[in-house]
Amino acid sequence: MAGADSTTETGRVDRRKVRTRRALIEAAKRLITEGRSSTASIQQITDTADIGFGSFYNHFSSKEELFHAATAAVLEEWAQLIEDATKDVGDPAERFATSFRISARLAWTHPALADVLNRFGLDLLELQDGLGPRAMRDIQDAVAAGRFTVSSLPLALSTVGGALLGFLRLKTSHPALVDPSAVEDLARQMLQMLGISPEEAVRICAAPLPELPTTTSR
Repeated sequence: MAGADSTTETGRVDRRKVRTRRALIEAAKRLITEGRSSTASIQQITDTADIGFGSFYNHFSSKEELFHAATAAVLEEWAQLIEDATKDVGDPAERFATSFRISARLAWTHPALADVLNRFGLDLLELQDGLGPRAMRDIQDAVAAGRFTVSSLPLALSTVGGALLGFLRLKTSHPALVDPSAVEDLARQMLQMLGISPEEAVRICAAPLPELPTTTSR
């Protein structure tokens, strides 16, 4: 009986640790999507998570470590939303273009998330989840279907990712230089770079975009 009691208590403690860690990440995600991650203190994070200040360091060594984990989680959630929105698009070239256009328009539709992408930079392409792996998959699918002509998949992904991040940074630094119509211009250029004819690139980028929710809450 003593052994069973000990096992039960250990399980209870482990579940409490998981709940506390999840609460911290959820709090950090909320601060990220509200655009407050750069100014939030650990006290504000724990208050938002409704846990004691001292519990923070049982799970994360620093605020930066927490926000890195939370940022990766936010990016994965948004990538999944975009994937859900494009799941019925049969042509991989069109699916890629739709995902790219939605991502570039985040600068207007979800500026806090665009800021997250800006700050994460090209490191987002190294994540195991999120936008990078899905973009790579779409490019590979389009190559396999004969829609894209790409000599190097990593180079194509790096170019596409760099173009997206550069666009978002330009919107942040010099907002007067770009408007939402510039998204289609950039998407057409990406499609042509990947082997789509100019005429077809115009057609693909004229397709209406699906709407995404204002947050990742489901």
